[in-house]
Amino acid sequence: MEMERHVLVILPHPDDEAFGASGTISLYSEKGTPVTYACCTLGEMGRNMGNPPVANRETLPLIRKNELINATKAIGITDLRMLGLRDKTLEFEDIDELADRFRAIIEEVNPSLVISFYPGYSVHPDHDATGAAVVHAMKQMPKEARPKLQCMAFSNDCFEKLGEPDLVVDITSVQDKKIACILAHETQTSAVMENLSEKLLNKDPDALAWISTERFWTYRFA
Repeated sequence: MEMERHVLVILPHPDDEAFGASGTISLYSEKGTPVTYACCTLGEMGRNMGNPPVANRETLPLIRKNELINATKAIGITDLRMLGLRDKTLEFEDIDELADRFRAIIEEVNPSLVISFYPGYSVHPDHDATGAAVVHAMKQMPKEARPKLQCMAFSNDCFEKLGEPDLVVDITSVQDKKIACILAHETQTSAVMENLSEKLLNKDPDALAWISTERFWTYRFA
């Protein structure tokens, strides 16, 4: 990891930061690097309500909003922007309008690094749409003013198509903060963490690697 002036994270849903980037964000925060998180939606169309359920369709948006606030506090984010877009509809947003919103935030906070999803390799339509709009926004910036863009990807073919990640971050030293961030999203992650805890106790190598490392691909603009 390089030293950064300011990190901007742009993702579609509460909990998107938790699994793939919360350890890396924690490391930046511990170094004193400001981190801004622009979260597009409140994940109000999510199917998970907790296990046992702690929410219903009407209460889920507010609960997920509070979960997001608590999760970002756990990893040291002090600048949280909730953009108010609707969950599961980002692929239908006008990409120019979405890119304009993202570019306005980029120009405001002046980050040296942006973190988002790699378009086409992030499984969920909202993930891909967000990543595509971030790329679209940054392509319109002068090259000399454009920050780095590091992307998360986890489609089955991401290694085949993208190659090895450019950055693999050992987040063992802040693993407790990552777990706290994940647990803060109670409605979405309770069942996942129950299974993960059992795997960690059994020293499952895939689980150990998943909780202790995070990977990113650098987007290379033409």
